[in-house]
Amino acid sequence: MIQAKLSLREKLCYGCGDFASCLFWGAFSNFLFLFYTDVFGIGALAVGGLLFFSRIWDGINDPILGMIADRTKTRWGKFRPYLLWMCVPFAIMGTLLFTTPNLGPTGKLIWAYVTYNGMMMIYTAINIPYTALLGVITPDSAERTRVASIKFIFAFAANLAIQAVLLLMVKFFGGDANPQLGWQLSFAVIGITSTIFFLITFAGTKERVTPPAQQKTTVLRDLGDLFTNHPWLILVATTVTWILFVATRSTITAHYIKYYVGAQTLQLWWDAAPRVYDYEYILSVFLPLSSIGSIAGIFFVGWFAPKVGKKTAFISLFVSAIVFTAAFYWLKPDQLTAMFVLQFLGSFTGGPLCVILWAMYADTADFNEWKRSRRATGLVFSASTMTQKFGWAIAGVVVGYMLNITGFIPNVDQAPSVLHGLVLLMSIIPSVLGVVSIVIFCFYPLNEKKVGQIESDLNERRLAAGEPTPA
Repeated sequence: MIQAKLSLREKLCYGCGDFASCLFWGAFSNFLFLFYTDVFGIGALAVGGLLFFSRIWDGINDPILGMIADRTKTRWGKFRPYLLWMCVPFAIMGTLLFTTPNLGPTGKLIWAYVTYNGMMMIYTAINIPYTALLGVITPDSAERTRVASIKFIFAFAANLAIQAVLLLMVKFFGGDANPQLGWQLSFAVIGITSTIFFLITFAGTKERVTPPAQQKTTVLRDLGDLFTNHPWLILVATTVTWILFVATRSTITAHYIKYYVGAQTLQLWWDAAPRVYDYEYILSVFLPLSSIGSIAGIFFVGWFAPKVGKKTAFISLFVSAIVFTAAFYWLKPDQLTAMFVLQFLGSFTGGPLCVILWAMYADTADFNEWKRSRRATGLVFSASTMTQKFGWAIAGVVVGYMLNITGFIPNVDQAPSVLHGLVLLMSIIPSVLGVVSIVIFCFYPLNEKKVGQIESDLNERRLAAGEPTPA
């Protein structure tokens, strides 16, 4: 018998892996562009090119690693061993990525390409197997949704930690005089922390779902199955446009707060008189609101999605997130309260979308096994993360191009054209991409009834073949 229901301890141990990953991913999505332009010292267009080409290459690696993981056989399983093997290299390369060498412009750009690509290749080698583990930790679709919810609570908790304390850590370690040292030492600490959390996931989880015993497949057959998996293709197209919605805003948020909002004179309840709060303080409040909202939204979606179904929940929450995002277009720099409220509400409705998406990717892996009697969980999830990275790559180019054509110059007061570009990137542009994503998703065919039928049929097949079935 396969254990279908998981203990809370194992769910929490699984979530620790996303905490480890997102300590770095949260830094990439919220601060990397700012680090490269304002601290490391390379131009916005060069950063956009770096992120585009590197993320495209990184995305291509994903399905390769997924197929390798599907064919890995160890006493620990197919996917868990990579957490043990790659956690230390992950921490070391992450620290080097945020190290600023004493080089000229060309040398710095080469260093950035080498360290960023090296980091993302290691990230792929540890995160693809970790993500695929969701598809084999239990055969129960509803239980996978609950595990995915906990996974993303840990992910947003890591984002929250990075958003709230990273800039403060940088100041603590480097002060105003040496921010380069501050970034390097901060990520040395973050790397050690991520290693510990990956090891917790390795030790506290178990793989239960295995491919059919009679399965014989090849790389070409796996790829053919994937690209004729209609539900997966719809989900991939949805993911790319959804990531563009998320990534465009995330990439530009730090610039938006630094240059459009700027320092604000406020009198908070603990202040005896008005005082000036710089952009670091405002950003350290603004960004954590998104993670807090997302965590709250995940608890909400755990109640909401089972009542209305994953597809209806996804559409209704996404529409709300688009409305709250578009509203930023009409905000003035001093309307901080409105910004904070909209950021929270947008994250409350938009944050849980990733939970629903990843639970549906596991359903598409079941669909392929149900239709063709072959299972390639690692490939399904790795090809899915590939599309996410393509979305982040395109977003980096869009942001870099917009900043460049509007005349952005780091660490100076910006021209009106630059400020208007920041506002568009924060509001209208991602909202349009979100609408496109919803239109595509409307064609997704796996509703709750169909998923239940697939799960029941697979259990009957396993029972007839004498294979373990869910308890």
